Amino acid sequence: MDLILWRHAEAEDDDAGAMEDLARNLTPKGEKQAMRMAAWLDRQLPEGLRVLCSPARRTEQTALALGRKYKLRAELLPGGQVSDLLELVQWPRQRGAVLVIGHQPMLGQTVAQLLGLAEGECSVRKGAVWWLRHRERQGESQTVVVTVQVPELL
Repeated sequence: MDLILWRHAEAEDDDAGAMEDLARNLTPKGEKQAMRMAAWLDRQLPEGLRVLCSPARRTEQTALALGRKYKLRAELLPGGQVSDLLELVQWPRQRGAVLVIGHQPMLGQTVAQLLGLAEGECSVRKGAVWWLRHRERQGESQTVVVTVQVPELL
């Protein structure tokens, strides 16, 4: 199974607290980040991929840059739990690949858990992708980092 975690691109700040968090839009820089990463992903993603997205506006705008069908899932909202994400994608039982578009700290916590790191040891940058693969080797379950990409380097 491949689990591809994509953090939403740069979004508007809400310094005044006037904006509802879920309604925050991508900034112009964020739109460029999303388009750059989406172009790279489109060339790499396998057929039959499932795309799951947080219902927050900034994550949906990031998903729209990819131009593929996606499902909004409340389990991926800010404040969600790693266990909910892993159950949603059926890690590691699911065959094929799943792309999850979501938020920090849940994405970083998911990476940390799957790689056996301490919970706070992994931070996923805005617009970045972590591509993880589950495999069995000599009867042992392993998580392999396929790639980590940031939009600035594409």
